[in-house]
Amino acid sequence: MSSINTGSSKNAKPALKQRLNLMLLLLLPALASTLNGQTDRPLKREFRGVWVATVLNLDYPKSPSTWPTAHQEEWRNLLDKLKATGFNAVVAQVRPAADAFYPSAYAPWSAYLTGKQGLPPSPEYDVLKFMIDEAHKRGMDFHAWLNPYRVSMNLDTAQLSPNQVFYQHRDWVVPYGNRYYLNPGLPQVRQHLSAVVAEIASRYDIDGIHFDDYFYPYPVAGAPFPDSLTFEQYGKVQFDTITDWRRYNVNRLIEMVDSTLKQHAPHAAFGVSPFGVWRNQAEDPRGSATQASIGAYDALYADALHWAEEGWIDYLVPQLYWHIGFEVADHAELQRWWSRHKGKAKLYIGYAAYKVGRDKMEQWLLPDELPRQIQLGRSNPDIDGGIFFRAASTLYGDLGVRDSLQAAFATPALLPEHQSEAGQRPAAPRLRKARTRRDGILLKWKFGKGDRKSRPHYYVVYRFKDSQPADLDRPEHILHFTHFGTGKRRHKFLDTTAAPGQTYIYRITGISRTHQEGPPSEKAEVRR
Repeated sequence: MSSINTGSSKNAKPALKQRLNLMLLLLLPALASTLNGQTDRPLKREFRGVWVATVLNLDYPKSPSTWPTAHQEEWRNLLDKLKATGFNAVVAQVRPAADAFYPSAYAPWSAYLTGKQGLPPSPEYDVLKFMIDEAHKRGMDFHAWLNPYRVSMNLDTAQLSPNQVFYQHRDWVVPYGNRYYLNPGLPQVRQHLSAVVAEIASRYDIDGIHFDDYFYPYPVAGAPFPDSLTFEQYGKVQFDTITDWRRYNVNRLIEMVDSTLKQHAPHAAFGVSPFGVWRNQAEDPRGSATQASIGAYDALYADALHWAEEGWIDYLVPQLYWHIGFEVADHAELQRWWSRHKGKAKLYIGYAAYKVGRDKMEQWLLPDELPRQIQLGRSNPDIDGGIFFRAASTLYGDLGVRDSLQAAFATPALLPEHQSEAGQRPAAPRLRKARTRRDGILLKWKFGKGDRKSRPHYYVVYRFKDSQPADLDRPEHILHFTHFGTGKRRHKFLDTTAAPGQTYIYRITGISRTHQEGPPSEKAEVRR
């Protein structure tokens, strides 16, 4: 994850922080009111994602360990906090640098998990399966975040495992800056990365594969990327310039990953989070009204517009890590620009939760900057949600950022439908029982007729007071999501929040693997 260099980030001075936190307490009711009232009604569908960074142990795990109980307790606690904040999706980094948070034929166990690259947990278990299962138990999407080309975070090769790609295929790897990378110009590298995706997609119940902004590395001043000989061998006959050839290399990788994912997990979404500026308008009439020092197209050779137009990616998450009104790269202008250039992809906004209260720009020292950005996104019908960088910043950041997000996410939301054509809408569930008990109202139901072979991925329970219209389009009536992927024949739910003496109407819908909602069950009217 990166942004335009506008100077080093600094913590606000303690006295200023105290004043700003007091301001936040006064502003929170107004922020909640603004966020809930920014459209005619709250959004029923919204992607509310958060990046969970494992590289350098930024978010998870806080400290490497071979002990499974440590991993598991920390992951459960992290998910509980994210769920309570209002997130409905985690984008978890499972391949930080040619390593893995799962047993892999292509990469060693990550040092960020166990403390030494290649060292498995003891006793060994499948960490990724556990992470996915726990997310699904909480009704949260799980997108596996991969860094495709990065081989190492430094040049100390003694820390790399003998079965890491650096040693297994040394001719694929090049040094640049202070790190090693896979050479994107080699066809065998693209084949290798497609196999990595196939391994994950075929073995795990993922909801998506996710790449961030790291394609060709960010430029180092005065240091050309060392691929001129590869260009001579593979690109010079077909391409006039090395830059066009580099974009071709990344394009082929994206196309191959899309094809691989459709083959092994057609329900899963493929998403990319590019650098927030594609090109400046001064360089390209299609570009944004920005003055960024670099752009993804020319510096990273990442042509996200082309991928979206071709339908190779299902969603885009441009990293718009600048404040509203920033002269160099205005967040508001970039939201509008990307909404006009999203092609066939869904558009989510990448939000800089990590800057709240910590960036030197004064706008990030105001508690309403992030809520204003969320409001702006929600007011645009071409934007379907956002992903926030990163987990620790959303939970433990300054200026009550978690409180702001809880206010923004006060009303439940279904996830957007995946672009995939896999699956079909479930039938109406059969509500078999609804009765009052001492501890609440108990509902029991079965999957609908016609769903025997392809059962709903999960169910939504709606509740209405007897005086309210039973409008399923209003998300404030969503009471409960069941666990994802349960697949059971019979289900039950105990509503412990029903007030004594009140009459309620309940209806239940089934949701497919791609988040398509089926028709509702018959209504059940119950008095507590």
